[in-house]
Parts: sequence; C-alpha cells; structure tokens
Amino acid sequence: MRKSLIIVALLSTSLAGCMQDPASRGAAGAAAGVVIADATDGNLLTGAVMGGLAGVATCSVDVGLGTCY
Repeated sequence: MRKSLIIVALLSTSLAGCMQDPASRGAAGAAAGVVIADATDGNLLTGAVMGGLAGVATCSVDVGLGTCY
C-alpha cells in the first residue's frame, strides 16, 4: 500500500498542471480509484472506472480546479 501511495503522488504531481479537460481529469480519477481500491483490497478495475467517472463528472462542477473547456 505504501508503494502505491508514493506512485500516485508522483503521477498526480505530473498531472497537476493539466486538469483542465475531461480526459486528464478522468485519468487522474482513474489513478486515484485504483490506489483507493488497492488500499482497501477492492477490485482495481471497478476502482478505476468509478474514479474515472468521478474525475470526468467534476468538469461541470467547480471543485477548486476550474471548469473544463
């Protein structure tokens, strides 16, 4: 679990500047979903799908990242 958290931290740092479109938010959400599923011994594919959907859904909601264009 600790290794997964370090990997996600490194990946999310590289994605931090490009969170202005649905694809990048979906990818970041999918990565976060996989880490959460791994940490909770859940299904990784389900975690990726749910995280990706949540990331794309935030494009129309102001969550401090700005809306997608």
